[in-house]
Amino acid sequence: MNKLPDKKNRVIMLADCQSFYTSVEKAAHPEYFDQPVVVAGDPARRSGIILAACPLAKKHGITTAERLGEALGKCPDLIVIRPRMQEYIRVSLEITAIMQTYTDLVEPYSIDEQFLDITGSQELFGPPEEIARSLQEKILKDTGIYIRVGISENKVLAKMACDNYAKKKPSGIWTLAANDIEAMLWPLPIHQMFMVGSRMTKHLTRMGIHTIGDLAKVPLSRLRAKWGVNGEVLWMIANGKDYSPVKPNTHNTQKGIGHQMTLPYDYCTLEEIRIPLLELTELVCQRTRRKGFMGYVVSVGCRGANFNKSTGFHRQKKLAEPTNLTSEVYQTVMSLFTKHWNGAPIRSIGVSLTDLVSDQIVQLDLFHDRERELALEKAADQIKLKYGNAAIMRASSLQAAGQARDRAQKIGGHYK
Repeated sequence: MNKLPDKKNRVIMLADCQSFYTSVEKAAHPEYFDQPVVVAGDPARRSGIILAACPLAKKHGITTAERLGEALGKCPDLIVIRPRMQEYIRVSLEITAIMQTYTDLVEPYSIDEQFLDITGSQELFGPPEEIARSLQEKILKDTGIYIRVGISENKVLAKMACDNYAKKKPSGIWTLAANDIEAMLWPLPIHQMFMVGSRMTKHLTRMGIHTIGDLAKVPLSRLRAKWGVNGEVLWMIANGKDYSPVKPNTHNTQKGIGHQMTLPYDYCTLEEIRIPLLELTELVCQRTRRKGFMGYVVSVGCRGANFNKSTGFHRQKKLAEPTNLTSEVYQTVMSLFTKHWNGAPIRSIGVSLTDLVSDQIVQLDLFHDRERELALEKAADQIKLKYGNAAIMRASSLQAAGQARDRAQKIGGHYK
């Protein structure tokens, strides 16, 4: 195993939970330990796709994001479990708390991945790989979740060490030192580089760039000319350069609040579409009020029924005064939508409020009792907070086009 070259350098880990959702379910259901398990959305709706597959299910060729029906065709004995997002969030936070007993520098990257800076932890807990093994054992014992750990001198290299090596090693741990990039990283195909997806892979391949090393050797000026700052980011990743610190609160800065939903069928009329737009607006304003903000910029967007090509629009408008009142935001949402919608069937819609400011300073209006309206909305917010968002609903949400009742059972678009 490779050694980090010098103790004065930062020591960064990326810890990844193996098949996180299915691991949580197997920990809760030991009887499924030796069976192929997937977590999938409601088969009766468009969300009936595979969200996670355990290693045994993957051996049958089942992959994330494929349709549940296709997966069952590959493995008729598949155990299918509906997602429980609230439980996954709870376990993820429990894992974060365990990591924080080793270092106060823990930065969640996603629900199943977290960065740790253990530079100052070695005097207490030993060398990096010893800390990684201790974390593995502690997290497995307390939660039933197995983690893989990539170790290096920055976040980018730790991530690629985890994805390309730790996940494939029996130990689940791999150290990638900066001076080993040329031998260990550059020969890998370009699609295995962090931040390079299928579309970017096609662009790079057309440029004659087939490996990470090929990209690292491209003149920076050429990549800048083609993609601007994004080109420079790609060049830095290929060369293993990343100066960003591990920041525990990096995702806590609130820049905007928004909600998006995929509709259960194609909505074709304005009468249908205005209902979920109102529901989304209400959710956005509810969260904005709860966090103590108002927003200046209202945005609305939609996508057409064909996800394979770019359709729909995204438009925004800056208001004269900030607001978090549902009626005021909804008026702007509908104004934007009716102006820019071309009448084509809609599959996905979204609403957001950005350019946030504190709600402690409010502009009074002589012709509109905003204080009374705000008091009513806050009272409804308290009831929903205590009893759930379905406790109080608008009458329009009871129509066939309404989604509020169904969404009240979900977190992040998935069932709690």
